[in-house]
Amino acid sequence: MSRLGIMTMGLTDAIVVGNYSARELGYHALGWAPTMIVVTTSVGLLMGVQVMTARHFGEGRRDATGGVFRRGLVYALWIGVFSTAVLGFGGPPVLQAIGLEPDLAKGASRALTVFSLSLTPYLIACVGQFFLEALGRPKPAMVAMWAANAVNLAANLWLVPGHSGLPVDGAVGSAWATFLARAALAAWLLVYIARLRDARGLGIFSKPIDGPVAAAEQRRIGYGTGASYFIEVSAFAGMTIVAGWLGGLAVASWSVVLNVSAIIFMAPLGLGAATAVLVGRAYGARDRHGVVLAGNTGFMVTTAMLLVVCAVVYLFAPIIASAYTRDPALIAIAAPALVLSCLFFVADGLQVVGAQALRARGDIWLPTAIHLTAYAVVMMPLGWFLAHPAGLGVNGIVWSVIIASLISASLFIGRFLLLARRDARRGAVA
Repeated sequence: MSRLGIMTMGLTDAIVVGNYSARELGYHALGWAPTMIVVTTSVGLLMGVQVMTARHFGEGRRDATGGVFRRGLVYALWIGVFSTAVLGFGGPPVLQAIGLEPDLAKGASRALTVFSLSLTPYLIACVGQFFLEALGRPKPAMVAMWAANAVNLAANLWLVPGHSGLPVDGAVGSAWATFLARAALAAWLLVYIARLRDARGLGIFSKPIDGPVAAAEQRRIGYGTGASYFIEVSAFAGMTIVAGWLGGLAVASWSVVLNVSAIIFMAPLGLGAATAVLVGRAYGARDRHGVVLAGNTGFMVTTAMLLVVCAVVYLFAPIIASAYTRDPALIAIAAPALVLSCLFFVADGLQVVGAQALRARGDIWLPTAIHLTAYAVVMMPLGWFLAHPAGLGVNGIVWSVIIASLISASLFIGRFLLLARRDARRGAVA
């Protein structure tokens, strides 16, 4: 539910902006895409907070978990400020230089500049969320996320149509709504964690006591995860550029497909986080059977859930597309692409659960290599070829995602099962 709350913000933005103007939805999609590269990569860099907190918990060292949280806050602050500077100053020139229509580039640049301001509060909120989940307390983070969604919806309805009287509307107004919601989320989580009854026992207000080795491992997990996230989200953002070369209607249609897919992806992402916490605890406790059980359970539940999701999207694709826009031409492109996208939902979910399970058990860099192969080496050139030379348009982009996701999921599941057999032979977690 927490992960769905993250993407519900994006869904709210897209629906409100799309009903305001199909053209503004294109600005929003292109301004959001580079921001999501940075956001997703940065979230990956902070993933060590969740894994190391879970491991310390499994080791019985609850007093060391606060140090992991404190380090995470420092990392989030530095990453957020640096990312805002890079996107705010460097993003608009890049958008204007990649061959987009001048109006698309100009509108997207304005939205991008505002989106970049919300990075730091969002990353701080992620640290708090990961920490609470690793402690086995995910409900407060979920409540905070959905409260932030309420803030986002209210701000969107006020700012996007220009009701505020300020010189903002459309995509830019939606970007300011995102900033307000993320700031509220960060503030709520920080106050909640500081007021925990066992905050001092967890080491929240003390210097880290787990030593430089644990700090290095926290960073190493973050580097590996961040690299994987960067590869994957950059590839999908690249597909947005490929769609942009097809024209404004195509990029708006791909935006609908991407947004729906991203919302669906939040369910396996949440299951992947739960899998990582349980695998990490079992790994810290050197429980070989617990590691395998947590991973296999994550795979099975993810498959079952996403098969149901596929059936719903297949049956109601035109209705889903019409929620984003009233433009018949846009619906005519987006609805068939949504039906086709049902072919990659399960594989995409399994690959993220597999990647998180592997990193929680100490396999850091191979998942990065798998993501590089599937999404950068295969999906990006294939998506361009199928969309342009092969003439399949947006459906060609979707086919490239299907193929890349199948490759990625197969490799991740195979790696996890291989390590499980190796541990069974050794009789303990290596």
